[in-house]
Amino acid sequence: MKLATLRTGATTRAVRLDGESGESGESGESGQSGQSGEPGGAGGTLVDLGLPDVGAVLRQDGWREFAAAATGPAYPLAGADFAPVVPAPSKVVCVGLNYRNHIQEMGRDLPEHPTLFAKFADCLIGAGDDIVRPEETGQFDWEAELAVVVGRTVRRARGAEAAAAIAGFTVLNDITCRDWQFRTREWLQGKAWDSSTPVGPYLVTPDELPGGVRPALDIRLAVDGEVMQSDSTGDLLFDPVALVEYVSTMVRLNPGDLIATGTPGGVGQAREPQRFLLGGETVVTEIAGIGRLANRVVRETSAR
Repeated sequence: MKLATLRTGATTRAVRLDGESGESGESGESGQSGQSGEPGGAGGTLVDLGLPDVGAVLRQDGWREFAAAATGPAYPLAGADFAPVVPAPSKVVCVGLNYRNHIQEMGRDLPEHPTLFAKFADCLIGAGDDIVRPEETGQFDWEAELAVVVGRTVRRARGAEAAAAIAGFTVLNDITCRDWQFRTREWLQGKAWDSSTPVGPYLVTPDELPGGVRPALDIRLAVDGEVMQSDSTGDLLFDPVALVEYVSTMVRLNPGDLIATGTPGGVGQAREPQRFLLGGETVVTEIAGIGRLANRVVRETSAR
């Protein structure tokens, strides 16, 4: 299944994609109120699941059967305006330095344990929303990532339990203010800026993906059509099941929580010369079989 959270006026609705999906949408022309375009230009409909968002679906007992059987009103895929796939997760846990080529380009040794940091729900935006570039940064960078969506409450999960806790996967762009990230040894202040992190458009269940809960999928990011990152999610140092095991050892994971699994090589900071987002660019982040984010970078005004 492919599930999403659709904006419908002032509210949101959890929906299931029926029919063709293509990849994901094009960004709108005007920020978070802009509509995300039809995924891949393909046909299909979005079936209302009777709940406000995907997070609410995942909190239902037997959510897979519930979502598969729902027969609510249908919305056209064309012009769909996607909210973050889970608008208000209880936590967003992110993993740094999890592709070998990115570790090498950043001049680091291979880690023995995952490098973790956090984001907040206020960071998240939809698949076609504008990315807000803060006026306080001069080093605004991109990071294409596969994100795990948690489907059940787990603590200290191991093996099959950790695998079963993975509801599915989505696409995330871990936009980073590098100058703030490296002010101290802690990364949070470079990673958790308001309205900076697109995620979506779909939660795709593991049964639809090659590799299942350890998917091996092409991941790519382009800025104004120029490919900056291209790799396979099969190259993760710590795979999704291992990350659920590790994170749930430390903290309870709840339905709808997100784990961003890390980015491959090709970030702007590691380029010669360095390259950062200045405003006005369109950033496209896509993972084969899951979806596509297309976001325009806009400068934040001091009034916001």
